[in-house]
Amino acid sequence: MSTTASTATEAGASDRAGASRRKGTFYRGDPGMWSWVLHRITGVLTFFFLFVHVLDTALVRVSPNTYDQVIETYKTPIVNLLEVGLVGAVLYHALNGIRVMLVDFWEKGPKYQKPMLWTIAVIWVAVMLPGAFFMMKRTVETLFGGN
Repeated sequence: MSTTASTATEAGASDRAGASRRKGTFYRGDPGMWSWVLHRITGVLTFFFLFVHVLDTALVRVSPNTYDQVIETYKTPIVNLLEVGLVGAVLYHALNGIRVMLVDFWEKGPKYQKPMLWTIAVIWVAVMLPGAFFMMKRTVETLFGGN
């Protein structure tokens, strides 16, 4: 094979990659990329929560007093805020997981993946706003006075 042909092929591939980056299809802030990143982050966060949950529940058998102390720390406002974040992470991960399955297994899934992404965003907000309100209500009343 001549060096001219291989150089031309390499140049063409390089130009296509550059054009791809310039057009925004190389995942530079595309909502699909952020969906992918958030899906991985929420999966890892959920895994670590489950790991900690198994450990703190195991304390019941080892030391019931220590278990009671740990559970008492879970009643703080900071942990309540973390719980809201956990619910948000699990909800997003579940909704996006359904979207990913539809994209993978539904023949029209790839065509509708962007509208499905925005649909799960709307559902997530619609569920999280009232959910966060009711989860944080007791903590806010305790901190700032109330009934």
